[in-house]
Amino acid sequence: MAVSGFDIDVPRWDQSTFMGRLKHFANITDWRTALLPDSRLDEAKALVESCRAGSVPPGTTEEQLHYAKKLYDSAFHPDTGDRMNLIGRMSFQVPGGMAITGGMLQFYRTVPAVVFWQWVNQSFNALVNYTNRNAASPITPNQIGVAYLTATSTALATAVGLNFYTKRAPPLVARWVPFAAVASANCVNIPMMRQQELLNGIAVTDENGNKLGHSKKAAVKGITQVVISRITMAAPGMSTFQRITFFHGPLQVIMVGASLSLFLSLSFSSMAVSKLEPELRESILCHYGDSVQYVYFNKGL
Repeated sequence: MAVSGFDIDVPRWDQSTFMGRLKHFANITDWRTALLPDSRLDEAKALVESCRAGSVPPGTTEEQLHYAKKLYDSAFHPDTGDRMNLIGRMSFQVPGGMAITGGMLQFYRTVPAVVFWQWVNQSFNALVNYTNRNAASPITPNQIGVAYLTATSTALATAVGLNFYTKRAPPLVARWVPFAAVASANCVNIPMMRQQELLNGIAVTDENGNKLGHSKKAAVKGITQVVISRITMAAPGMSTFQRITFFHGPLQVIMVGASLSLFLSLSFSSMAVSKLEPELRESILCHYGDSVQYVYFNKGL
């Protein structure tokens, strides 16, 4: 069915409900969009921009507009409108995270393997964080370099140290060391690579997506949740089928992929207005009264 007067920026699902937010983020993090060529993404961007300008091409259906917006949100930076590199897109997190986390959990018996996979993991995380950075609060190349080197060196030291410990540990403990290395690395890497959010806060909105300000407390909560979710993502691959050696690699990758798919869809979080910084809380009360009880924010990955 052709459409006219279609507001393409209105969320397809009700953002005031958990299921609405779940469907929204599952939609824009769909890994299948990472397989599309740049030409198809550029076509989607052109359609979105035409719709915003009020000139929907004749014969365009509502479903086509929804799909174009899905591709636009998955591949173009929300602040600059530039097409993001493939590896840094949220839609690439499932296949990319599956390969890397599976590699870290499977190849951990030698120091070179530990060093290689931890370096790949930290580099991947750094690129994702840089790609999805807040353009309104730019991070300098020097800050990026310091954060990357600090996170990578600390993660490597942790992983290599645990690798040496396995030589003296009982088999049951050694079995879980790769998971501990992944968990420790995430605890270091994520806060370091997202330090600007901790210093300047992240954008918070009401249930309709209206920006209310920036909150450091929301940043702390969001980053803490991301660290916990990253650790939880890696857990399934270490928990079962330990005696079926042949299936270790494939099962770890599949289970990590399932975890990534779930947590990507849960990348939105909320916080009660009463728990925000006093100045931001007062600003919200001044402008909206008691109508806004919770703020929402993208906690990232």
